[in-house]
Amino acid sequence: MSCSRPTVPPIFAAPFSRVALPEARVVLSTLWVFVMLNYLYADVLSLMDPVLLPQWVSGHVDGLTITRPFLLAAAVMMEVPIAMVLLARLLPYRPNRWTNMIAGSFKTVAVAASLVVGRPNMHYAFFASIEMVTTVLIVALALRWEPPQATSRLDGLAP
Repeated sequence: MSCSRPTVPPIFAAPFSRVALPEARVVLSTLWVFVMLNYLYADVLSLMDPVLLPQWVSGHVDGLTITRPFLLAAAVMMEVPIAMVLLARLLPYRPNRWTNMIAGSFKTVAVAASLVVGRPNMHYAFFASIEMVTTVLIVALALRWEPPQATSRLDGLAP
């Protein structure tokens, strides 16, 4: 009696091998959702910090003044991963691939930079490490994404 190995979706079998088109869209979009939840919960926990909360209320956090332009810049920065959840599913192959590589690189650098501004708490450093690993994985998957194969209009009609 032979023992068969469990079937693993190809995207997880070898993360740095070539990735097929339909799977890549789903996985990239799902990774953006995952990283967004990490960004969100890191920020929520930071608001629960009894040392930081009064600073947020006063508008001065670890020497950084919170202004309306600063909040607009933060909103634009967070719109990138929010938009990527949708764009990863809807954009055609080439712009999708490039957009994921650019957005993933941008967010990796932004999170890394946030670790050197002020003194990150343990919970923030924990979430930041997960966020950076995820955005690096997004870039790696986009880099390895194979172009779609040319298909005939009749492909879907065969039994």
